[in-house]
Amino acid sequence: MLIDLTHQVALVTGAGQGIGQAIARALQASGARVFVADIDGESLQRFAATEPAMQPIRFDVGDRDAAHEALAAITAQTDDRIDILVNAAGGVCGQTGRALDTVNEADWHAIFRANVDGAFWLAQAVAGPMRRRGYGRLIHIASGAGLRPSLTGIQAYTAAKHALVGLAKQLSQDLGPFGITSNAIAPGFVRSNPTTERQWASYGPEGQARLVESIHRRRLGQAADIAHAALFFASPASDWVTGQILSVDGGRS
Repeated sequence: MLIDLTHQVALVTGAGQGIGQAIARALQASGARVFVADIDGESLQRFAATEPAMQPIRFDVGDRDAAHEALAAITAQTDDRIDILVNAAGGVCGQTGRALDTVNEADWHAIFRANVDGAFWLAQAVAGPMRRRGYGRLIHIASGAGLRPSLTGIQAYTAAKHALVGLAKQLSQDLGPFGITSNAIAPGFVRSNPTTERQWASYGPEGQARLVESIHRRRLGQAADIAHAALFFASPASDWVTGQILSVDGGRS
């Protein structure tokens, strides 16, 4: 299936790391004008230097004002147009799994801010321009941890990804009448950033072998696997697919 996104405008958050970067590249290769965002300005600039056609915007997605200001800066350059929003920002915010009674309020809220708050604030920001055009694609990068307990053992991460799955479904209902779809992707284990590399190493050879054996395809995922799914959700071919959660995990689920 040939996916042509020529003249469409996309914003991809979390583009300082692997999955966000792979999605941004896939959208650009399909013809979209791509804006990329991340809170890590150095990583974002390094990526943008390799992809000069992409336009970087550094901001904290969990900050409502910053999210709305970033979207306003984009639409000011695109005649009020934004067609595709990919909420790939998130992650574990440097945390590791630990005992329930040791989790403090700040750590709990940090993960929700990065994974859920940002997705909501940006959906809020793009809703106006998308409604005016009668078209839009919201794509949320959730996790297998949004469907079942997390391999990370981080309670807030599991809860936040479950919340993101719920948000994707609610936005589908709220925005569907305006030609806007909202879907989520639940990736399996993908070694795409320093956090997942540390997690992989922590399993040791036996644990790594067990994980791979639990995957029907007998291989770990790659960032490109997630990008392929995002490309489908971004395309006109997915027009009657909304409120869905697609597990891209090699069959582990």
